[in-house]
Amino acid sequence: MSAEVEQPQIPIVKKKPNCFVGFANLPNQVHRKSIKKGFQFTLMVVGESGLGKSTLINTLFNTSVYPNKEHLEAEEPPKTIKIETITTNLEENGIKLKLNVIDTPGFGDFVNNETSWKPILEEIETRFDLYLEQENKVNRKKIVDERVHACLYFIAPTGHSLKPLDIEFMKRLHHRVNLIPVIAKSDLLTEEEVAGFKARIMEDISYNKIQIYRPPIYENDDPETLQENKEIVLRMPFAVVGCDKEIEMKKKKVRGRQYPWGIIDVDNEDHCDFIKLRQMLIRTHMEELREYTNEVLYENYRSNKLIASGNEFGDGGNPLARFEEEKRAHEAKMTKMEAEMKMVFQQKVQEKKNKLMQSDADLHARHKEMKEKLVNQRRELEETKRQLESGARPGTPEKSRKGKGYFK
Repeated sequence: MSAEVEQPQIPIVKKKPNCFVGFANLPNQVHRKSIKKGFQFTLMVVGESGLGKSTLINTLFNTSVYPNKEHLEAEEPPKTIKIETITTNLEENGIKLKLNVIDTPGFGDFVNNETSWKPILEEIETRFDLYLEQENKVNRKKIVDERVHACLYFIAPTGHSLKPLDIEFMKRLHHRVNLIPVIAKSDLLTEEEVAGFKARIMEDISYNKIQIYRPPIYENDDPETLQENKEIVLRMPFAVVGCDKEIEMKKKKVRGRQYPWGIIDVDNEDHCDFIKLRQMLIRTHMEELREYTNEVLYENYRSNKLIASGNEFGDGGNPLARFEEEKRAHEAKMTKMEAEMKMVFQQKVQEKKNKLMQSDADLHARHKEMKEKLVNQRRELEETKRQLESGARPGTPEKSRKGKGYFK
């Protein structure tokens, strides 16, 4: 085998045009195209019932993404984990966003929650498979991206540490989706309890080698962005409070909850981490969540899927060998189907033949029976004819006629 010839490296010369050419407008062109096309984002929310998932989503996007539960009829709790998708078209300052929110009612609400993560993982991988199927089509102009770009995992405000269900869920899904853990209803805990709870959660995540989404920090970022990203990382997991109703506080309207001891202001960073969560999820890192899903999570799944399909045929992923193997498997399948069809056809023919033979035997038996009946009828008619010709009444004995002659 001949050694590969090293390609000579072509030196790149950096030059600056003497006058304005126009390629500096490329970002503006991309911006204009993006506005025209619009954006799409798929967010999954997972957590036990009663942790305020729908309220937090409505608070994040400042609109009724979820329907008002007060006007809905009471429904029975689901017997299995259901996957529900709510799609909303949002528009802000001329920018259109198609938001898909995937909810998982029933998660963690059963006596045995050992495998409650399975339907959710299957849903994420099914969406990967649908995207991969679109990529393999001849026409790939209209690919719809419905992959899950982020998963908000709601942790109950127990104040202790992660439950086994929390650890198992995150261990199973951290390699398939951007996990963002949040402490739900953090207003039930004091500041000291929240700080201790966060530290224990991060210890459990580190000990179990669970990968959660953290904003990437680049060296060439400006100091303000670097400081903002560091603050976001330090606040994780986010202790949040959701509320989409306004109350009056110091002669102004705020979104929050009122208690006998005071008011929780959702939009106050001193009260909860809602602002940091919204900033990371929507304002600064939504596109990075989409990119990480596409370039890392989906690519890993896609590579493993293709390698597994190649190893299934034992060809090491060679497309030609796989095609030949598929062809042979298809021919073998057709041969087997043909043999089965022949067997079924012969069976049907034999059944029809047996049925005809039985019908023939029945006809012969009926013919024999009718023939014997006709022979008996003919014998009786001949007997009657013979009696009539001899002058005797039918059925009258011969002796009775002779007896009449003696008394004349």
